[in-house]
Amino acid sequence: MKLLITGGCGFIGSNFIHHIMEKHPEYQIINLDKLTYAGNPSNLKNIEENVNYSFIKGDICDPDIVKDVMQDVDQVIHFAAESHVDRSIEDGSVFVRTNVLGTNTLLDCALKSEVKKFIHVSTDEVYGSIKTGSFREEDNLEPSSPYSASKAGSDLLAMSYHTTYGLPVSITRCTNNFGPYQYPEKLIPLFITNLMEDEKVPVYGTGLNVRDWIHVEDHCSGIDFVRKNGNIGEIYNIGGGSELTNLEITNRILEILGKDESMIRYVEDRKGHDFRYSLDCTKLKKMGWKPEYDFETALSNTVKWYIDNRWWWEPLKR
Repeated sequence: MKLLITGGCGFIGSNFIHHIMEKHPEYQIINLDKLTYAGNPSNLKNIEENVNYSFIKGDICDPDIVKDVMQDVDQVIHFAAESHVDRSIEDGSVFVRTNVLGTNTLLDCALKSEVKKFIHVSTDEVYGSIKTGSFREEDNLEPSSPYSASKAGSDLLAMSYHTTYGLPVSITRCTNNFGPYQYPEKLIPLFITNLMEDEKVPVYGTGLNVRDWIHVEDHCSGIDFVRKNGNIGEIYNIGGGSELTNLEITNRILEILGKDESMIRYVEDRKGHDFRYSLDCTKLKKMGWKPEYDFETALSNTVKWYIDNRWWWEPLKR
């Protein structure tokens, strides 16, 4: 089995490569990554010499590069994306280019190369906000930010290639991830590393916005489950079942690190800030998948990872 992983030097992509190398050491893995600010080769330092792993620096928007790396590939797992909402609010153009044009380039080359499966990794943010209840896979998409709109566009493109051309596409949509190797602009690693350096943590508005959290390893196992068991042309929600307000997350991190609420700095709320994301994951659970990580234990382990791996994140914050 030969897999093409796009964005494999990013947070979730690199964790997925670790997951595959552990569960399927006989697989060949090609990692295509542009190495933007959030792509870090150090995430995969321990497998660089593995004979079944190869890295290619390249842009998913470049059809020549994509065509070359797609040759003889059995399956594509597409992680590569611009994903930081605040950056998309400042400039949405790079999000449209990477998330929409890049996905289209990959789909086109995958079709020509006759890949056997194309897993498009997406986000709960494409559904928009929901006050009560949870989104199911067939619900309408109502994205709020330029980031989530670009991801919704890429979802629609991916499914159109299945409907129009018969490309074997499946889509996964996941809730907020946390764990090792997450770039320290995201909430949990930003707050952990700020507090380790005795800096205050910025909480948007009242801090009452709600997100569901999942450990990245559970997300990876969910994607791998869909890769092996999912149906072509279908969408699968992946969630951790741990809905918390941003303030609750903040207080848990403060407690683990022995800090108090004086370390919180309330800042002006994000433009168009979605109040609550929530996914109904019944479909995937009925097929036999479920998250394995207990949230409190996983958060404590994540804090410990950042404490033990200053070498990894300190250069990124400088």
